[in-house]
Amino acid sequence: MSSFDWNKDYSLEELLQSVIAVKEFPNNLARIINTLKPEDFDKTYREGSWNIRQIIHHLADSHMNGYIRTQHIINQDASEIQLYNQDAWAGDLGKEFHHEASFMILLGLHQRWSLLLLECLKKSEVYLAKSIWHSEKERQVSLAQSIALYAWHGEHHLNQIIAASQQ
Repeated sequence: MSSFDWNKDYSLEELLQSVIAVKEFPNNLARIINTLKPEDFDKTYREGSWNIRQIIHHLADSHMNGYIRTQHIINQDASEIQLYNQDAWAGDLGKEFHHEASFMILLGLHQRWSLLLLECLKKSEVYLAKSIWHSEKERQVSLAQSIALYAWHGEHHLNQIIAASQQ
């Protein structure tokens, strides 16, 4: 899967499709998880990469941060994204935790997040132009970009899980 296009302008229809992808993400993840055997969760998609369990934990961490960033963009005058070190968060302390807790986080989070995003699309002229500074990317990130990014991010990691499960 190609990398995320930060320079694209997203149409309202494309953003609606991204919101649907955010909403459906936990269902798509569940369909994949339900085909896996317990030992599959230790598989990686390439040498040195996170295993499937770690990817699921990363998705919960990342998407919780994404939801909070969405709230900051639409509800607060927050000038800069709070960064987090995804590699440290995926580190040794919790990497062997069972994946189910992170999946449950994603299930509830994506339901709430997609409803919030749909409300933003209803008032697109108010919300889609709002943005926040991302110091790591050295750019303003609009709500529209954030919606498209997290739809892409979920699909990106689903593909990694599928690839790992076939190893």
